[in-house]
Amino acid sequence: MSGETVDEGTVIADARNRVEARRRALLQPVVNATGVIVHTNLGRAPLSLDALDAVRDVASGYSNLEYRLPEGERGSRHDHAGALLAQACGAEAGLVVNNNAAAVLLCLGALARGREVVVSRGELVEIGGGFRVPEIMAESGCVLIEVGTTNRTRVSDYAARLRDETALVLKVHASNYRMIGFTEAAPVDELAALGPPVMVDAGSGLLDDTTPWLPHRPTWLHDEPGVRQALDAGAAVVTFSGDKLLGGPQAGVIVGKAELIETIARHPLARALRADKMTLAALQHVAFAYLAGDARSIPLWRMAMASLDELRARAEQIATAVPRAKVVDTEAVAGGGSLPGLTIPSVGVAIEVSSVDRALAALRDHQIVGRAERDTVVADLRTVDPTDDDRLIDALRGVLGTLDVA
Repeated sequence: MSGETVDEGTVIADARNRVEARRRALLQPVVNATGVIVHTNLGRAPLSLDALDAVRDVASGYSNLEYRLPEGERGSRHDHAGALLAQACGAEAGLVVNNNAAAVLLCLGALARGREVVVSRGELVEIGGGFRVPEIMAESGCVLIEVGTTNRTRVSDYAARLRDETALVLKVHASNYRMIGFTEAAPVDELAALGPPVMVDAGSGLLDDTTPWLPHRPTWLHDEPGVRQALDAGAAVVTFSGDKLLGGPQAGVIVGKAELIETIARHPLARALRADKMTLAALQHVAFAYLAGDARSIPLWRMAMASLDELRARAEQIATAVPRAKVVDTEAVAGGGSLPGLTIPSVGVAIEVSSVDRALAALRDHQIVGRAERDTVVADLRTVDPTDDDRLIDALRGVLGTLDVA
């Protein structure tokens, strides 16, 4: 207050508190105990130590980012991760930009500016952060042509609106919601037979819906479409995220026919939206994992495929070390706008407390984000790295020591 007398110690203490508050608000690592594997607010998919080593190797010195070593001449940054990911999903060519929204914007701007793009009314979706397909289409300069209805759009609806001015037929995967009941959607192969190039926004980045990099296809993937299957069905261009079900860094990937990818790469926006060398290095490592046929080295798939027996054994060890903690069956989710309504069986530890909000805040003081279920705080172990179990134990003990339990 104005005119109030303060001493030096009070000023210093206040300054320290302000610095600490600022520090806690800055970007820092946390333990994700929510059970949401691709948690948008917590940085989406984590990267493996090997992928981080690849980033360090490239970023700590010079690299051949746009240089072809065998020929000793200028090259392209698309020769690396983009080309590998194209190979991994059976495309002719590929390139990488900074996220999937950018990928969609760039494709539409390069391939359809000033011309018409036909899309189903049921696929004019909005995703996180207010990204709306109609608005991104307007920003790209193309002309939106809506066909069909919210719940039913037939191939004949698309065919009736095709003209010389039609540049693309756009199919958008509704990745963050699920429509059931009296519905109908046109498959990619039938759209491709109409003539104009088909662009598919696959969203989540599942490279192949048969998941050949895993021992078996997880049932929780349900009917999630694969990039390879869209290409095999005749899609000319497919866009998807790098940090969702691909399990890499934030990126947008564009794959498809070589001539179209070349056109997209030459567009002025391509330079503004391109990925940096660190993103490309990490994504290149992720692509190699898929090409090697064993993406379980990718943290996302390692977490998603952890067995219930393994999770239960860890939960029992934690519950033994934390008074009043109990082992509970939980349900994890893929997250990141992927696989809406589908859950993954999981196991966690729970503590009943008198104030859930205070308990969650106490966990956050330890940089651990949990979840609440009624009067219980739950830590879902599917998204907790085993190396963080001891840290979780200490945090849960701390919660018990500062709060009244129920």
